Amino acid sequence: MMPQSLPLNGPELRDIHLPPAPSWWPLAPGWWAMMVLVLLALIVAAWFLLHRHRQHKRQRLLLGELEELAARHARVGDDAALAAALHQLLRRVARSHDEAATRQRGDSWRRTLARVPVAIPVLDRLMALEQAIYRPQAKLDAPATLAAARSWLRAAASPRAWKPLAVEQGHV
Repeated sequence: MMPQSLPLNGPELRDIHLPPAPSWWPLAPGWWAMMVLVLLALIVAAWFLLHRHRQHKRQRLLLGELEELAARHARVGDDAALAAALHQLLRRVARSHDEAATRQRGDSWRRTLARVPVAIPVLDRLMALEQAIYRPQAKLDAPATLAAARSWLRAAASPRAWKPLAVEQGHV
């Protein structure tokens, strides 16, 4: 038997078939990791913005209450009532960071106020409130006292502004 002869140009070949294009789904592991990171970044950003919004809202409420007290004092002119209302507002804010703030007097109250970083004259002005609330005819520099309270409340509205209790107790 004679072998079958091959064509002169070689065997007859079929056309080359390319594989199908890669599918976009399922995604490669790198894309999944990137989506997880983006999702985490969005969650952190949303939490940060919400926290910041709440902090600004609290500051606006406190300063709004302070402005109401200033307006009432401008109408009535009672320094003792202004001193009592300001003192109560400061104690209420301080109580949210230190439960003992409602019972403190003198130096311990000053240390609580000093946990918020404000200037010494601001602290001195706020400490004068404690004396003024017990005097029947209290004389108060209302604009300076309101400015000191405004400064302290702006700083105190941020929970991160407060120095930790342990640091303060270590200096006592």
